[in-house]
Amino acid sequence: MKKVYPDAAAALDGVLFDGMTIAAGGFGLCGIPELLLTAIKEAGTKDLTFASNNAGVDDFGIGILLQTRQVKKMLSSYVGENAEFMRQYLAGELEIEFNPQGTLAERMRAGGAGIPGFYTKTGVGTQVAEGKEHKDFPTGPQGEPETYILERGIVADLAVVKAWKADDTGNLIFRKTARNFNPPAAMCGKICVAEVEEIVPRGSLDPDNIHLPGIYVHRLIQGDHEKRIEQRTTRKREDV
Repeated sequence: MKKVYPDAAAALDGVLFDGMTIAAGGFGLCGIPELLLTAIKEAGTKDLTFASNNAGVDDFGIGILLQTRQVKKMLSSYVGENAEFMRQYLAGELEIEFNPQGTLAERMRAGGAGIPGFYTKTGVGTQVAEGKEHKDFPTGPQGEPETYILERGIVADLAVVKAWKADDTGNLIFRKTARNFNPPAAMCGKICVAEVEEIVPRGSLDPDNIHLPGIYVHRLIQGDHEKRIEQRTTRKREDV
């Protein structure tokens, strides 16, 4: 199967449709599939549901799709760095399903592993638990019952992820914290498109260092990335 495509638009050709659910990797601006998100914007696909930790910032990442009103719902953990995200939510223009970060990651991983749901203690007794099935399990220190809630696995129509290196079969290596939500997002997509900084010859990646097997990746592009810093923190130089 030929997996390498010349650019983001070509890799998404025939995949996008209005009303679809997309799982996107990234945390803040770290490890986001910026080229693929730009291509989705340019395609004009609308009424999208995104499963992503956050929505980037106002003019980068999923934020560019919020500006063009192509997103109708976000399954997210964090809102704070995107003013338009907050404005649309508070104005009732955007639906949000908040998830604890670990729960969101596990919902993606579970969907990719064929697990329809799982029980977790996270969120019990909060708004997160409202409307969800509750069940007691004997997991206390003395075997006493503790309450858990049922969370559903996420299966997305499309996953868009960003990696550091790949070979032409789609085996992926992520760089440090840029791995974040990318592997579980890739797993839960019926189709996964990955953008990478470098495509290396087949067989040149150490099998023990591959973070995501190519079986999960259907299409692949190589491109140049901006690598913005979301919040730059510096300190004065201390001469010794």
